[in-house]
Amino acid sequence: MKLTLTREALLKPLQVVSGVVERRQTLPILSNVLISVSDNILKLVSTDLEVELVAATTLTDSENGEVTVSARKFLDICRALPEGMLIEISESRGKVVLKAGKSRFSLSTLPAVEFPRVQQLNESTLVTVDAASLKNIIDKTYFAMAQQDVRYYLNGVLFEIDADRLRSVATDGHRLSVCDSKINSNAKVLVQAIVPRKGVLELQRLISETDGDVRITISENHMRAEFGGITYTTKLVDGKFPDYERVIPQSTTKKVVAGRTVLKDALHRASILSNEKYRGVRLKITQGGLRASTSNPELEEAEEHVDVDYNGDEFEIGFNVTYIIDALAAVSCNEIELLFTDGNSSCLIQPRDNRDCRHVIMPMRL
Repeated sequence: MKLTLTREALLKPLQVVSGVVERRQTLPILSNVLISVSDNILKLVSTDLEVELVAATTLTDSENGEVTVSARKFLDICRALPEGMLIEISESRGKVVLKAGKSRFSLSTLPAVEFPRVQQLNESTLVTVDAASLKNIIDKTYFAMAQQDVRYYLNGVLFEIDADRLRSVATDGHRLSVCDSKINSNAKVLVQAIVPRKGVLELQRLISETDGDVRITISENHMRAEFGGITYTTKLVDGKFPDYERVIPQSTTKKVVAGRTVLKDALHRASILSNEKYRGVRLKITQGGLRASTSNPELEEAEEHVDVDYNGDEFEIGFNVTYIIDALAAVSCNEIELLFTDGNSSCLIQPRDNRDCRHVIMPMRL
């Protein structure tokens, strides 16, 4: 194997694939990146057995071959080289030799045949969505994922696909977030895929730096996304996601309209003196006004008043203030609706101008 390219041409794909490599691995090969050269195409591959990343770039001068080297050391060397430097990489006697100007590095290798790869996906559902739309539905739901919940199917995001809609859903059992995007797909029936937490965060990181379309393929056990010379593949969570539609309030009787930023800022200020363990806030809603009050074991209190559009009966209800702030931060319009049935039921938060994004928060006793 032999190839020549600039520092920048190597550094960008190397930074992409290094995202899933963890320093402490039970298998030494998982700390390595696979360098594969074929027909003047360089592919860098990394995996943690849950997520696989492949980044490709075109070469002008190369010899075919493949080998694995330490991802961390390889990345650190490339970062430390001067900008615009021409790099020559070759394999010799079980070592990878990297030459750049007057610098020379010799790295240990492990056999490429031992590197685990995801096989071809079969019986797949194919979806095409633009990167901005995919990022939007992830950004508006990912924060509601559970963390290390024994209900393992909650530790991720559900992607739901039909012929013209891609939906993301996340819940930790105390809150629920749903967001939709229009797409074109070959789905004949409703397809559901639960992407694990690490896979969601990695996909979110990658698509934030790309434009154009993302080609998504879903099989029984994997989801793959291809965009901008990057191929991302993740294992799916083998489980049944709860029937989230039953959680979304359908017949609310109380509607509060408020300015999103004003309400979010007021709740943020009130949260400073909330109980650090329970993060509770009490909302008292009257005609034209909302009062948010918090307290803590040190007998400290905070109270905020916000003007709202509400003409119903007065009522009080308690929530985790962090959940409300997260939901408000995920909404992009100026005015939001808070919908209630009574003082003991969940709250539905949604933009006033559309229904593509909805957040449900369960109440708490205060």
